[in-house]
Amino acid sequence: MRRTVDGVTLGYDLEGRGEPLLFLHGFPLHRGMWRPQIAALRDRFQVLTVDLRGFGESSVSDEVTLAQLAADVVALMADLGIARAAVIGLSMGGYVAFRLLEQAPTFATRLVLADTRAEPDTDEGRARRLALAARVAQEGREAMRDFVAGLVGPTTRARRPEVVATVEALAAAADPRALVATLHALAARPDSRPLLSRITVPTLVIVGAEDTITPPETARAMADAIPHSRLVVLPEAGHLSNLETPEAFTAALRTFLETTAG
Repeated sequence: MRRTVDGVTLGYDLEGRGEPLLFLHGFPLHRGMWRPQIAALRDRFQVLTVDLRGFGESSVSDEVTLAQLAADVVALMADLGIARAAVIGLSMGGYVAFRLLEQAPTFATRLVLADTRAEPDTDEGRARRLALAARVAQEGREAMRDFVAGLVGPTTRARRPEVVATVEALAAAADPRALVATLHALAARPDSRPLLSRITVPTLVIVGAEDTITPPETARAMADAIPHSRLVVLPEAGHLSNLETPEAFTAALRTFLETTAG
């Protein structure tokens, strides 16, 4: 489905009945990355997956900020008549969740931060992102090949070729203009660590044991800084833990949702 809010067209799927769950995808993928979780959770929850601006079926902008991505989501939710939801963000989706918490502090009933981090890029990391953006501007999405390969862990690459193929297909749909704009937005993202101690809703931090982009020690430090949080480390998963070990990811998510008050 698609809906235009505040001049921006956003692709989304809304399935199931019950408490609303908002899923925010990682870079450079789209809402299709959440299919395993939709299938498992729509029996009990109202599951909303959204294409962030520039990805999937959403509008492409030549410039974008994480604050704009969060504002798009807030506007879509209001248009759909959903006042509050549990927010689940992976990687870039986690960065957007932080901005959503700033813009709408009472919106999230619960929070799940998967394979993400609160701190901004280092100078070296920022330089790598901007260099990749320049390559994409010149070469197109082919310049993303090595980046996409690094999203999954070694166990997935060795034993789960079908997951690797799924990730490659999801990434192949990205518009190069969106890749460039979003890489700049990611490089410029603010420090979210000051927000952590102010998060008052139950929070789950999930990370793949083989995640080298936002590694377990980073997730542990983030969980330690958030009141009322718990940490789950998923064996044999890299940065895309919801796709690499979907049963374990969804089990951890379901347990969290069923044992915390919304």
